[in-house]
Amino acid sequence: MTQTALPSSTTTPSTTLSGLRSLHLIRVAFSLVWVALVATTSASLVSPDKPTVIAAVLLVAYPLWDAVATLVERRMTTAATGSTDRVGTLNMALGLAATAGMIIAVFSTIGTTLLVFGVWALLSGAIQLTVAIRRRRTVGAQWPMLISGGLSVLAGANFAAMSTSATSSLSTIAGYSAFGAFWFLVSAITLSIRSRRENR
Repeated sequence: MTQTALPSSTTTPSTTLSGLRSLHLIRVAFSLVWVALVATTSASLVSPDKPTVIAAVLLVAYPLWDAVATLVERRMTTAATGSTDRVGTLNMALGLAATAGMIIAVFSTIGTTLLVFGVWALLSGAIQLTVAIRRRRTVGAQWPMLISGGLSVLAGANFAAMSTSATSSLSTIAGYSAFGAFWFLVSAITLSIRSRRENR
């Protein structure tokens, strides 16, 4: 549930804020649909089981979608600042690496996929948390990213630890995605408030 930080400027164009808000709402919708599909088709699968075809597609699609969304957000922030968003590039590369790792993991067990997913969640959360801390004074509206990044780090570590348990299931990942959707919604609301203030 990573997201690139807003441009490091105190006068972010309203069009950029509007674009980011729309993207975050799209990410909310995707996460909620993903959670619903996992809950109805794959939540009963436990660590020793092999992912079904549906579960495999869902597991690969999640980090791939995150990489695509990060690419879109990276272009928005680059257009607003005129400089390359290196953090966005790193997040995108991490998402693609997680997608490749997941493609391999889904041919093994749910436990293996939890491990790969956990490592990705932990690293992406750490990046998000670092960016939020660095830019909270110059940009503002970063508190949703701080909370989301911190929770992602904790969730990732938990997934990795749970991957060896015979009772761990995909429902844990569904919960992670649901929390991610919540914080993207909070971020979208925060961006709306900020945009209104700048337009006054």
